[in-house]
Amino acid sequence: MTSIALSNPGAHKNVTTTDDDLCAFVCGWSAAFVNIVCTFPMNKVMFRQMLHGVRSNHAFDQLRSEGFRHLYRGCLPPLVQKTISVSIMFGTFSGYSRFIIHHFPDTSDLTVKFLAGLMAGSTEAVLTPLERIQALLQDKDHHHRFRNTAEAFKFLSPYGIREYYRGLTPILLRNGPSTFMFFTFRDEVMRRVPLDKSILWEQTLSDFISGAVVGAFVSTMFYPINVIKTIMQVQYGPPYTSMFTVCKRPMPSAKPCARCSTGCTSTTRGHSCPGVSSTPRTSSSERST
Repeated sequence: MTSIALSNPGAHKNVTTTDDDLCAFVCGWSAAFVNIVCTFPMNKVMFRQMLHGVRSNHAFDQLRSEGFRHLYRGCLPPLVQKTISVSIMFGTFSGYSRFIIHHFPDTSDLTVKFLAGLMAGSTEAVLTPLERIQALLQDKDHHHRFRNTAEAFKFLSPYGIREYYRGLTPILLRNGPSTFMFFTFRDEVMRRVPLDKSILWEQTLSDFISGAVVGAFVSTMFYPINVIKTIMQVQYGPPYTSMFTVCKRPMPSAKPCARCSTGCTSTTRGHSCPGVSSTPRTSSSERST
């Protein structure tokens, strides 16, 4: 990890970034690849809980009944999307931080992280079509409509470019703030971990702890937005449902008591999974900064 020293005498920005943006891109890509391959089944369980409002055991039963051949169905879009998006997150956060510090040297550490996080998260949103296709492929109701990623992309083409970016609003609301929170809280947690950073295994353990804690916290905080995004993205064609409409609509649930009149309770269905699935990505990505 490095901090950028400013040209002003005695000025020093304590913003965690890297002098080699390419290193940040590569490490982010590698961490995301390992994360997706290892945790895709867990993410699929979480997806089913979001969409159908069922408990974990019911979601597991759904996957078991569909068989192993469908277990990694829909894996390609998140594999491409996550490897690129996490690479973009780390690489562009590094670049944006350096740009802000260079052109606005009097900007506070927190402001730099806030602006760089928002810009990096918004840059990630260009990959929305891949999240969109992932949602369609993971929904069992669409198994008969298309067999793979290429067919799903072709299926949406008659609806125009807007259809590929369905769910963009919740993605923007999630990406920017969550990127800012991740880098800010991660630095704070790492400072408080009582380990000797000069020793490799203690540095690695510190990275893992800070990534696991912050990743679980941030993922849980933004889980309701992911639920809304998922509900929007499994649909296609008009009418185009807004976030506000989805929030007001009661969500499907296996038991009536699991939802309230506004559907807000159901937006937390499956909330125990994101913390688990986010740990490998966030902790392994630490090595890139």
